[in-house]
Amino acid sequence: MTSASIPTASAPAVLPHRTKLLTLAGVLLALFLGSLDQTIVSTALPRIVADLHGFDRFTWVATAYLVASTALVPVYGKLADMYSRRAIEVTAILIFLAGSALCGLAGEFGTLPVLGDGMSQLIIFRAVQGLGGAGLFAMAFIVIADLFTPAERGRYQGFVGATFGLSSVLGPFLGGLLTDHGTGLVPGIAGWRLVFYVNLPLGLLALWFILAKMPRLKPRGEKQPLDYLAALLLMTGLVPLIIALQLNKAEYAWASPTTLGLLAVSAASLLLFVFRSLRATNPILDLSLFRNHVFRPAIIAVFLLGGSFLSLVIFEPVFMINVLGVTATRAGVSLIPLSLGVVLGSMLAGRMVSRYGHYKRWMLGGGLVLLGGLLLLGTMPVTVSYGQVLSYVLLCGLGLGPTMPLYTLAIQNAIEPRFMGQATSASQFFRQIGGAIAAALFGTVLTMSLAGPLSAAAPAKAPALQHQLVTHGAELPAGAGSDSPAPLTPALKAAFAQAISRIYLCTMALVAAGLVASLFIPELPLRRSHQGAAPAE
Repeated sequence: MTSASIPTASAPAVLPHRTKLLTLAGVLLALFLGSLDQTIVSTALPRIVADLHGFDRFTWVATAYLVASTALVPVYGKLADMYSRRAIEVTAILIFLAGSALCGLAGEFGTLPVLGDGMSQLIIFRAVQGLGGAGLFAMAFIVIADLFTPAERGRYQGFVGATFGLSSVLGPFLGGLLTDHGTGLVPGIAGWRLVFYVNLPLGLLALWFILAKMPRLKPRGEKQPLDYLAALLLMTGLVPLIIALQLNKAEYAWASPTTLGLLAVSAASLLLFVFRSLRATNPILDLSLFRNHVFRPAIIAVFLLGGSFLSLVIFEPVFMINVLGVTATRAGVSLIPLSLGVVLGSMLAGRMVSRYGHYKRWMLGGGLVLLGGLLLLGTMPVTVSYGQVLSYVLLCGLGLGPTMPLYTLAIQNAIEPRFMGQATSASQFFRQIGGAIAAALFGTVLTMSLAGPLSAAAPAKAPALQHQLVTHGAELPAGAGSDSPAPLTPALKAAFAQAISRIYLCTMALVAAGLVASLFIPELPLRRSHQGAAPAE
């Protein structure tokens, strides 16, 4: 085994179980805020665009958050290996709350120097939110690893998957509710601004839990300065990559100078980051982790599996609206079984692993269930019923659930505790990057599949349909489109059904590749002690 695979050091002071649970509650509440903000804005976007006059930039409201919340995850993981976990968590919450308050104020004072008009302000402030959100995502699994031993960790990490599932259901619903009925609840404040202000009381509650109940959880080892050059190279590599993936390919094709230029800058910066990491004494991501026989295949697997959740969340509502002809509201409701399945699957798998061990069989079993659900979705006829689709989506959710906590658990169980922050954040990071790449590629598959039928059957509807697809993809869930979609001809419905079927079959290929990578993950016995964990000071 490599030096990055043998846990060392003594166990931390034993914490009271009540303290652990209260700390867990604060961390999950903070995580809920970060994940909720990925979805809650979607149903408010049309009203925001109307008020701030920024239709030409509406996709950047989502992209700014996504770029920041993805790119900073590895940096937060490294900081967690250097400083008190509590200090990092509190900092992330404060940044997130500051961004939320600023988003709510966007445009209130007209055009401002440097910040520009209201829409530009909102985009900038969403990036600030994302800077905090990255820490909320990264720290959840890290803190849970400090609180609970690997043998008992599964049941608690299952709550993380449940948190993501719950936020994906409540986000669009709460966003629409506040946008449509929130105006007037607070005098002089538009309802869509409450979408951001609602974070403040919840965030302050999470902050109280963290400050009052969470131990410092200081990492062991000598503190060294952060490698700021490596951090800069990482940012200049990831930001152009995510932007290139998020650009509307109808305007910026894959072969366009803009897209190719962004990808070239990204590739050059990431290559320099690798060279810097190999030479640095305190790298942001220690590349020796990839020599670990668990870390390497697990990272490949989460990268490949990352696109499956986004594939369902983005394209299932598109199928519902354009093939079955349901309203955007009913399309959004159709995602509830997916979230319920994720919640049940993650919590069940976590409890079973904590009780019996053998995480690998649950990884593979979940993947096979997911493949079955995707096969059913990929072979749906145009005449499929609304209820049938819900059952298929529920099956996919049950299969997805175990993939969220268990790969991270396997990684944490196999690496040396001083790498806990880096390794855990790497798992989250590669999952998000894999999802972003898959979503962009699937969007291209959809566009190419529909290009011929739209031009032949309804050229006048092509721009509107393209806008609808972009709107659905802007913040992932359904709900940003009209509640009264224009009916499509049978030929166009068939074209949509065939295009989305191809996407699900492509998703199946990714999941199958992820399962092959999972076969190479050695199943190590789950440690029943807290060897080398961060001391509870």
